Amino acid sequence: MLRIGRLTICDRTLAGITPDLSGKEIERMLSDLLGEDVTFVSRIVGHDRNRIADAIRSLVDDERCTLVLTAGGTGPARRDVTPEATRLVIEKELPGFGEILRMKYYETTKTAVLLRVAAGIRSHALIVNLPGTPEGIRSSLEILGPAIYECIMHVR
Repeated sequence: MLRIGRLTICDRTLAGITPDLSGKEIERMLSDLLGEDVTFVSRIVGHDRNRIADAIRSLVDDERCTLVLTAGGTGPARRDVTPEATRLVIEKELPGFGEILRMKYYETTKTAVLLRVAAGIRSHALIVNLPGTPEGIRSSLEILGPAIYECIMHVR
C-alpha cells in the first residue's frame, strides 16, 4: 500500500470558498499512473511558510507518506512561498524536477521561467511542488510521472 500526501496551498480553498480541484486532479492522475493500491492523505493550508512546512513534515513523519505533492504557491507573487517552505523540510534537493518543467513549459509558454518548483527527499519520502491548477497538475504529472515513480521505488 502506497501512501500519498497531497497538500493544497490556497487561502480560498482553506476558507471553503472554492473547491479543491487541484487535489482531486492529483488523486486522479496518480491513481492512473501508479496502478497499485494507493491511499491519499489530504491537507489544505493557506499561504503561510511555517504552516506549509509543518503540513509536509506531518505527512511524511506522522502519516508515513512515501510521496507528498503540493499544489499551489509556486509563482512569483509575494504570498507564493511553497518552494521556500519545502526547502525547510527536505534533506536532499532534487532540482531536476523544476528544471524539466520550466524547459518543457517554455516551449509553449514564455512565462514558464516564473514557475518556482522545489523537490527533494525527506527520510523515506519524495516531496514535489506542483502548480495550483488542475491543468498545471495534469501536464506536470505527465512530464514528471516516470521520474516520480522511479524515485519513490528508491526511497521507500
